[in-house]
Order: sequence, then structure tokens, then C-alpha cells
Amino acid sequence: MRRVPLHVRPLAIILALAVGTLMPLGVAAYNWPAFSGVSQYVGDNDQETILTPANVGGLHRLFQATLPTIADGVPVMLGGVATPGGPKDLLFVTTRAGQIVAFDAHDGTEVWQQAYGPGDCRINGGAAACYTTSSPAIDPNTQYVYAYGLDGYVHKYAVGDGTERTDGGWPELVTRKGYDEKGSSALNIVTARNGSSYLYVAHAGYPGDRGDYQGHLTTINLADGSQHVFNAACSDQVDIHFFPSGQGPDCDAVQTAIWVRQGVVYDPDTDKIYTVTGNGPYDGARNWGESVIALNPDGTGANGGPLDAYTPPNFAQLTSRDADLGSTAPVILPALPNSPIAHLAVQGGKDAKLRLLNLDDLSGRGGPGHIGGEIGPLVDVPQGGQVLTAPAVWINPADQSVWVIVTNNAGIAALQVVIGDDGMPSLRPLWQNANGGTSPVVANGVVYYAGGGVIRALDAATGNELWHDGIGGIHWESPIVVNGVVYITDGSGHLTAYGV
Repeated sequence: MRRVPLHVRPLAIILALAVGTLMPLGVAAYNWPAFSGVSQYVGDNDQETILTPANVGGLHRLFQATLPTIADGVPVMLGGVATPGGPKDLLFVTTRAGQIVAFDAHDGTEVWQQAYGPGDCRINGGAAACYTTSSPAIDPNTQYVYAYGLDGYVHKYAVGDGTERTDGGWPELVTRKGYDEKGSSALNIVTARNGSSYLYVAHAGYPGDRGDYQGHLTTINLADGSQHVFNAACSDQVDIHFFPSGQGPDCDAVQTAIWVRQGVVYDPDTDKIYTVTGNGPYDGARNWGESVIALNPDGTGANGGPLDAYTPPNFAQLTSRDADLGSTAPVILPALPNSPIAHLAVQGGKDAKLRLLNLDDLSGRGGPGHIGGEIGPLVDVPQGGQVLTAPAVWINPADQSVWVIVTNNAGIAALQVVIGDDGMPSLRPLWQNANGGTSPVVANGVVYYAGGGVIRALDAATGNELWHDGIGGIHWESPIVVNGVVYITDGSGHLTAYGV
């Protein structure tokens, strides 16, 4: 989504923002349709006006709902939904057990629930039941919500009552090997330059990197249900969901997981999607382990590979050390004045390093199959430690400078993207603290994140803490901020809402 100046936003939205917390029941100023929220920049809520650094200290619990099982992702939110009980603002949550649950966003009452659980699916054929850490996504037409099921399909539900659509190709196959291939990432939806909307479903392996899995991305055209499959291992086998060994088309390589929190990111300026792989073989031809890859919005590449790729020179060492480059996705940055590189991204990893990449030429050599290409030297994560989260982007309104907020188990840090004396971009650390957590979101000058059983709000400009509260344990769970309310799930099986 491109930034829309306030003076050209619809009048209804302006009025809703003006009344703040007095917004009528069932009317939302804006929605939160997927992990990435309301902006093209991950973690950047550029529409929030109710919560501010001045009043966020007054946050208190509005409700705490109990989930049927733990949800290890983020909720998504849609306002003004017609339900059998009247118009409601709804939150949708996917649980680890394959359930999708719709809750009233004002009081936490359950509205409907559907489930495609693990059944007899067991991880790597062992004793533990299969599970997912995915999150749902809302169709741009606002009529449907999509959720990952543990039956190997992604499902399409009517937002108001949970009725499942079973026509037009739905549910859509996304893996034939759910016992080895895990739906780790959030579902994501992009409306591309051509006007088509696509749903993205990424696959990885279960912890331990065992079993016959191949990281792959399934892209579904929401207009007609057609799909493309990009396999990060054996990419020359196009549009194939690999079969278990001996049962159909398969791949002689394993791993190359796609497990980042947001699945894919999209840059409307380049009209490409970007994702990144973890441990696995790399040969620059058909196997793309430890690589950032660029694809068309419909999920296709070129000549049996991606459109472009970045692979660090030490890719083999990263794989041997289980230090996945693919522990976090590229962070797409706004354009920087006077930068010679128009489209930049920051890429982290388990190696505790940050890299600047040129989205127009990831390797610096005009295409995939080359090693290196990062801009300038690698930067140490200021607080140290692996980056397993989705960093957030913030544009400081004081001077329009571009900041990246990085959290991990070791703490949280802010870095500014600057243009050096040599005319090239680089990252300059500004503040940090040792309170770790998962993926942050920045809204109206406030950073929200959670870790260690605590949810926090910090001043984005200084890092000073403005508010905190105790919640259940945190794994991948992270907050969203919508219309003056903060929502988060936790490891105790709760969905909690905070308001002022």
C-alpha cells in the first residue's frame, strides 16, 4: 500500500479518526489485513492517530479472551463486518492446531470458528502432532479471510460467519508433505501493479531441519484460483508440489526453508516480491539456499530460477553453522534523497549481521547465480544476537529520516539509514536496550513489542520506555495496533486487547 496523504483520504476515514475512541461500534477507521499491516513498509503503521507518546502510558486491558489453543502468530482485523449478530469489528486468529477463530474486536467474544487440525499428521513421522505458526490474511475485497490448515491446504472463509468456499479451486493445495513441510510464515496478500491480487503461502521444515522438505512459495491468483509454485530447491521443476519419495515428481535436494515471519515482502516501485531462504544447497542454477530471491508478483521467476538473487559469499559456512540468512525477510526502505540507489532493503540473519541490498540488482551483477553484492560493509546488530524477527521501518516526522527498528532475544535497537561522505547509504546505530522481544510495530512515534512475558511501548525517537504490562510467554507472537487498540496473542493461549 502506498502512503496516502491525509488530505486525499476518504472523508469517512477522516471523520472516524477525528472522533478517536468514540468511533461507533462496527466502524473502523482502518483495517489490519495481514502481518505487514497498513503500509508497504513492514511494521510501519502510518495511519494511527489515537495512541501517542503522550497518552500511551494510560493503556489498560480492555479484554482478555481465551483461545481454543495457542496462537503463535499475529491477529488480523476487519471493521464493519456483517455477521448473523449484526455489524461487528472482527479479529481473526490462526492457532497452532490449525483453527481459525473470529472474535469481536471490542469485547473478545467468539463469533465463529473453523478447524483443519493435524489429524494423523506427525512431525517427521514421529510422535509429535504437526502444527503451524502461520497467521491469516484478509482478501482486499473484504469478503473473505484465508487461513492455513494442517491438511496441506489453504482455506477460504466468509468473514461474517466462517462459511468455507469450496468452488473455484478452493481449498488450494500448498504441500503434499505436511509431516515434513511446515507452514511457518504468515499468509500475505499483495495487489500488484497490474491490479491482480495474489495470496502467498510459504513453506519450511520443522525445527531440527529433518525430513524430506523443500522450501517453496505457493502464489494464488485470488481472481481465478490459479497458482504458481516456486521451489527454492530444484527450481527448474516449475509449478510442482513435490510428492513423497517414490510417489511422483520429487527433488533430489532438501531444506532451503522459507520461514520468515511475513513470508514475502512486495515493493510496488520494482513490482517484485522478495523472500529469503535458510539452510540448504546453493549452486546458482536450481538450488537457492541462503539466498534472497526476487520473483514476479504472480510467483514466477525466469529460466527455471528467480528473477534475481543475493547470496552471501560465506553461504556454505552459514549452512554448516545453522546460521540461516533466511531467519528474517528483507526490510524494504523508502527512497532516500540523494541516494544513488533508488530501492534499498536491509537484510539480517542468524549471523547477527545487517546488510544493505540494492533491490534493482541484488548481486550487483545483473541477475541471479552470482555471489555477494551487498552495499558497503556488514553491520553488527547493535545489541548482538540472531535476528529471527521482522524488523520495522519508521520515518521520523521530525526530519523525514528513515529508521530501522531491530528486536531479538538480546534486546532492541534503532538504526538510521544515512548517506555518507562517499555518497553511499549506510546504517548508523542510534539507541538500544537489553529488553528483547519479537517483531515490533511502530505507530505514531511509539514502538510496540513483546518478549519475556512483557509487552512494552517505547518512544521511537529515544528508546525510552513509556508503558509495559505482563502477559503470557512469547515465542513468535507480536502485537498489532489498530484504531487506538493494541492486540496480542501469547503462549498462555490468550488474546489481549489494550486501549486508553
